[in-house]
Amino acid sequence: MLLLMSLLLLILLAVGLLGVPSGIAPPEGDITLRLPKDLLEMPVWTETISWQPRASVFHNFLSSEECDHLIRLAQPNMKRSAVVDNQTGKSKDSRVRTSSGTFLRRGQDEIISRIEERIAKFTFIPKEHGEGLQVLHYEVGQKYDAHHDYFHDKVNTKNGGQRVATVLMYLSDVEEGGETVFPSAKVNSSSVPWWDELSECGKKGVSVKPRKGDALLFWSMSPDAELDPFSLHGGCPVIKGNKWSATKWMHLREYV
Repeated sequence: MLLLMSLLLLILLAVGLLGVPSGIAPPEGDITLRLPKDLLEMPVWTETISWQPRASVFHNFLSSEECDHLIRLAQPNMKRSAVVDNQTGKSKDSRVRTSSGTFLRRGQDEIISRIEERIAKFTFIPKEHGEGLQVLHYEVGQKYDAHHDYFHDKVNTKNGGQRVATVLMYLSDVEEGGETVFPSAKVNSSSVPWWDELSECGKKGVSVKPRKGDALLFWSMSPDAELDPFSLHGGCPVIKGNKWSATKWMHLREYV
């Protein structure tokens, strides 16, 4: 019997149905076995932070090299960030958003394509439904006031329909401040273990502290296709350090 069990174990190892664990096991909720091939060596794991809105953090979603690559691509073309005008659908300057940013084309290079494929696998939304990557840079004092990512008009939904979900990837650590905060979330935010690390802005709701390589996924629409008002969110002012991030908005239909 022992010989048969040993033989079965060797067969499973040979065909790849069983792996030998190495290092420290990732926290509960790890989804490594479902990851695309390019992430198999990275201990990616999910952490649900809210159900209203539906929001989760994918820890170690990007490698350090991928983060640095996106920053290098964006740096030469950074301009003051704008917001979308609900009447015209065009960009306009606004005091509610004081960062700088630029867009990287969908499929612009091999690394971006790989990241976009990964986003599609994690969200179950085809990559063709996504806008280009928007890379943002926040210096000390810069922020983005609370807002919804979904649109309140018909002009902005002509291309791809409504925004369904947002994937916000953190390309750098931030020494202090810079949290993504959901002020309307139905969560006891003060119970989180990192509460004492948050800025005053970050304590105004359930918050995610930027960590290089992590990605925040939240949904602007509920499962019954209704707009989710609880998805109201903002970027807290950076108090110390710099904040780099990349945003991918996913739509109901193909975005061209």
